[in-house]
Amino acid sequence: MTRGPLARLVEAARRREDAGLRRTLRPRTPDHDGLLDLASNDYLGLSREPRLAAAAAAAAHEWGAGSTGSRLVTGTTLLHAELERSLADFAGAAAGLVFSSGYLANLAAVAATSGPGALVVSDAGNHASIIDACRLSRARVVVTPHRDVAAVERALAERTEEVALVVTDTVFSVDGDLAPLAALHSVARRHGALLVADEAHAFGVVGPGGRGAAYAAGIAGADDVVLTVTLSKSLGSQGGAVLGPPEVIATLVDTGRPFIFDTGLAPACAGAALAGLRNLDGHPDLPERVRKRADQIADLADGLGLETTRPDAAVVPVVLGTPQAAVHGADTCAEQGVRVGCFRPPSVPPGRSCLRLTARANLTEADMDLIARALQAVGREV
Repeated sequence: MTRGPLARLVEAARRREDAGLRRTLRPRTPDHDGLLDLASNDYLGLSREPRLAAAAAAAAHEWGAGSTGSRLVTGTTLLHAELERSLADFAGAAAGLVFSSGYLANLAAVAATSGPGALVVSDAGNHASIIDACRLSRARVVVTPHRDVAAVERALAERTEEVALVVTDTVFSVDGDLAPLAALHSVARRHGALLVADEAHAFGVVGPGGRGAAYAAGIAGADDVVLTVTLSKSLGSQGGAVLGPPEVIATLVDTGRPFIFDTGLAPACAGAALAGLRNLDGHPDLPERVRKRADQIADLADGLGLETTRPDAAVVPVVLGTPQAAVHGADTCAEQGVRVGCFRPPSVPPGRSCLRLTARANLTEADMDLIARALQAVGREV
């Protein structure tokens, strides 16, 4: 007898349940259900900033609730153009192009600058959007060990392809560590390759005034460097952008499928992102405050004997091992009044399920005391 078309999905769901890998949507209230938010990517605490909300409302009133079409048709407003110029200027890049998400920005940046017959060298710790971008590119992909510059150089030196690019997160989204950008750029330049660097977790947190890891490494304006950023983390809004040489931006406008065929970013998001960028520019102390709180959280975890890493930005992982342990740890934190991220495969490798705690610039001393109690409760149960 032929099985129903959904039978394999039901079986796969059962296997995920047994492995502790089922996921559930849990709609939150505006106050995060009364819990201290240590799970979001709102690193600067700007998502609820009144000036951002006012800018979003003003943009919606002036331009409408939606962008009404793709960027090449009706989806580009004066706000989008201003945002692109402002992002590029802030990050030290020549030009910019805004997308409706950081995920799409990565898809476009990698696929449009490589393609069939090219080589893409990708770090093993890269975000899923980069992994999918590599697949979409139809290039040959070599995945190198995490932060291994020598392996990147070998892959470039041994290639037969004329076109090559190296792609990496600048701050890795789970471990929170920094890519060796200066060394990667040196290797890429020596072998005639383009460097594509995803600043999602560095923009607003790393570098002078939060201008990003590439800016801090002195490579942001180079003609062989392409940056991607998100507007949904430090800037408290939503969307993404590619920043880099005008030739790359022109290529994305002409050939980038995630740009050409997607509806443009809503004007409200563009307005809020602009307000967030201005807020960051006017408060250059915010990034340092985030990094200080991240260091304090890591010190708390390390002092309790929990496995963590020294953060280079806002992300602090606490490795608990199994999916079941991570879920239980997240529940324990919630019982103590703290919402944390819970990362399990495929977001992390098997055996590396973890809690993901994210620092914010507006955490108070009372918040830090609450975080300490939550981690102490986790430590007692490990």
